Amino acid sequence: MKFSRGLAGVVTVTLLGSVPVPLLVAPASAAAPAVASTVAASTVVASTVAASTVAASCRSADHPALAAELARDIDRALRGRVSTAAVGVDDPGQDVQCWLDSSAHFDSASVVKVIILGALLRLAADQHRNLTRTEAGLATAMITRSDNDAASALWDELGHRFIQDFLDLAQMNRTYLGPGPAWGLTQITAYDEVLLLRLLLNQNRVLDTAARDYALGLMARVIPSQRWGVPVGAPRSLTVHVKNGWLPLDPHGWRINSIGCFTGRGGGYSIVVLTQDNPTMTYGIDTVQAVARAVNHDLNPRATSVVPAPAASQSWETPDELVPAGPAGSG
Repeated sequence: MKFSRGLAGVVTVTLLGSVPVPLLVAPASAAAPAVASTVAASTVVASTVAASTVAASCRSADHPALAAELARDIDRALRGRVSTAAVGVDDPGQDVQCWLDSSAHFDSASVVKVIILGALLRLAADQHRNLTRTEAGLATAMITRSDNDAASALWDELGHRFIQDFLDLAQMNRTYLGPGPAWGLTQITAYDEVLLLRLLLNQNRVLDTAARDYALGLMARVIPSQRWGVPVGAPRSLTVHVKNGWLPLDPHGWRINSIGCFTGRGGGYSIVVLTQDNPTMTYGIDTVQAVARAVNHDLNPRATSVVPAPAASQSWETPDELVPAGPAGSG
């Protein structure tokens, strides 16, 4: 299976077509050298991440004071935490972007399921059809309940080559697919995850409006026990679209990742928080939510009712998936 390649050259020029959305400006650190996508490479990259001491950097030509406040509050939220974190914040409506270790690679865990969904929707568009009943059922289970069997079935159906074509069209050039069936070991960066969320929020030549609405709809229906992370602190008046991932793996403990976008105010905004070196799942969730609470507050200072931190679930501390035994950890 292959994508319609005629679009690739156009997308290289402008990802979002004629929609007036501020450019996603990559910080200097985003130009990190590529790393091969293998289990062994995952360990090497993770070691590089753990050594990082980069501070948050935010920019806004229109709202420099807001940018400074965001940078300060992101750093404050992470102060004293043992978690290693990368952060991306993108609010085109207020012309604000924030980055912390935007090019550092993390094991994706289940946030890769949004990439799988995007590739599936692109496949259906290329074939001029709707999702089949089976595909729709798998996609729903994969996103709303983080069903691993559904993700594996779609990963196998699409194949590495087709999913890579989707990444190429999306210009997610720093994302490296996991080896073989290990989709959870896909290497992701905060920068590329923000690019992915921008695809869902804005008109573009990769995913049409129906596909974007479908993906956002599933992400808005994630079950309550999995709605922790970046939604915390967001105004209740907004619609939250989220996908989380959680996976313990030696040598860097729990990977706790949360990506999400928020609609209902202008063109929407997005937050990405990737973490590792967490001693427990709950500890990692607390780290992510500390960042999210600060960012959501700063972007919505007049909100009178916000999403609270969820109560701990019995499902927490249970890995979201299994990975093959090997040099990167246990299965």
